[in-house]
Amino acid sequence: MSALSSVNDLLQQFCRRKPMRGGSLIVTLFGDSISQHGNQVWLGDVIRVLEPFGLNQRLVRTSVYRLIQEGWLQAEQVGRRSYYRFSDFGLRHYQRAARRIYGLQSETWDNQWTLVMPAQLADEQREALRKELLWLGYGALVPGVLAYPRGEHEALAETLGELGVADKVIVMRACTDEICVAGTVRRQAYNCWRLNELEARYRDFLNQFRPLLESLATAPLADEQCFQLRTLLIHEYRRILLKDTELPVELLPEDWAGAAAQGLTAELYRLVHRGALNFIERELQHVGGTLPPPQQEYFDRFGGLG
Repeated sequence: MSALSSVNDLLQQFCRRKPMRGGSLIVTLFGDSISQHGNQVWLGDVIRVLEPFGLNQRLVRTSVYRLIQEGWLQAEQVGRRSYYRFSDFGLRHYQRAARRIYGLQSETWDNQWTLVMPAQLADEQREALRKELLWLGYGALVPGVLAYPRGEHEALAETLGELGVADKVIVMRACTDEICVAGTVRRQAYNCWRLNELEARYRDFLNQFRPLLESLATAPLADEQCFQLRTLLIHEYRRILLKDTELPVELLPEDWAGAAAQGLTAELYRLVHRGALNFIERELQHVGGTLPPPQQEYFDRFGGLG
């Protein structure tokens, strides 16, 4: 199957999903593309480039409105045109995810943990914090204790500050003791982070996108299809990754599919990113005209795009 046919098949599969979650795809578009090109785009272009993904004008407008209500986006009216950008909140939130999406595998684990105990919070605050920390990769190690397998996690301080609960939550650093049996810790992590479910999702992802590697080697895509593939690739990878955590390899099963998914994502991204850039800079507009070239942060993704 050609690369073009594969991309079209992926788009058709995406269009058949019910319910269609337009807001999530728009966040991917802004995070992966718009945030790197001046962080502003005309709504008409958003509607046009997302049409092949199955989002009609009404759904895009409704989704954008909801993202504004939720604080992710903000609007600027210039004449009869509406331009949108990530708000400061939306940009910070996506940047936290970007550290994981476009980063490289972490170094050797030092056996350190960050433990968060939100027992003193009201139920509503506790649930809000739990959702945010799960999104950052924390897991419920035991009832009442959320754990992250690193001793330093700057996103935790940002999250506690944004929720206004920094003075109501107990945060502790811990270390896995030498007397612990490695297999016991690994089994606890396997159950805590539901690695069996994540493994299945990563396998599906690999089955979806791996055939494109061989196809792209023989028949490169046009710029628009490069943009579509890059957007779908990051959207699908992001949806799985944000249910995952940065568990060190010492706590993961052998032949962990997440590592293969990360490598595949990086390789495909490098293959199509130039074509996607051409499309974005040629076809999308902000208030000053066509979108500017990306900032250096973009070229640092996946250890360097070249």
